[in-house]
Amino acid sequence: MLLQAVTDPTTDITQSISTVTHDFGEYIFEMLKTHGPGLVAAVLILIIGSWLIKRVYRLVQKILDKGSFDESLKTFLASLLKFALYVMLFITVLTQVGIPMTSFLTILGAAGLAIGLALQGSLSNFAGGVLILAFKPFKVGDVINAQNELGTVNKIDILHTHLMTPDNRLIVMPNGSLANSVITNITYQPKRRMELNVGISYGANIKKAKEIIVELLSKDPRVIEEHGVQVFVAALGDSSVDLKVRVWATKEDFWPLNFEALEMIKIAFDEQGIEIPFPQRVVHMKQG
Repeated sequence: MLLQAVTDPTTDITQSISTVTHDFGEYIFEMLKTHGPGLVAAVLILIIGSWLIKRVYRLVQKILDKGSFDESLKTFLASLLKFALYVMLFITVLTQVGIPMTSFLTILGAAGLAIGLALQGSLSNFAGGVLILAFKPFKVGDVINAQNELGTVNKIDILHTHLMTPDNRLIVMPNGSLANSVITNITYQPKRRMELNVGISYGANIKKAKEIIVELLSKDPRVIEEHGVQVFVAALGDSSVDLKVRVWATKEDFWPLNFEALEMIKIAFDEQGIEIPFPQRVVHMKQG
């Protein structure tokens, strides 16, 4: 009699799993044996390098703060240095893992071309930031009017310029478009000329009105004396004689004086009997 052995399928599956697990374990062991020290070193380099970059970044910021560097340049240089250090750290970690630098640089070049095409706007903003810092159309702390926005320059970083508006709104402008737009730097010069429009009635004494304005503003210490006070007739309007008043003031005193001067002139005119007219029309009625 012949006896036929019956094989248990469960046993075969268990043996297969055991074999695969054993082979995979040996593969992992060989990988750790070969590349383990490199991986451990790469992790340590990444941790220590990140810590050192933060320390170097803070140290550079302190050095720039102590030096006579422009505030805009300090922010830009610190950001650029931080970016460059992280790129160097990334390349060092990849080298330590065992990735050939020749192949990596080839891949990096191709990826850089693709990324450059995809990030043309960012590269344009970077170039715009360099132009702004090189030619200095404005700096941190200046009040500018650009792209229909008015505000104080709060920060200039690698890609963007930050403005704070008078009503405390933050506006972030791309450096690329900002560098190619018309920029009005309102506080670039230490002093500015102010122009005020004042209307008096046709029946008022023009000479007396001009004398009142000159005497009033000449006594104000915020008005720069060397430029004096200029008052002249600018136009003969429909219902008023329009006077133009020109004075000079420092950029710090400009807006306070601008707001207060008209009020002071109105009060002085009321005291001296100089009428400031309101719009009016004369209507003639014809009979029959």
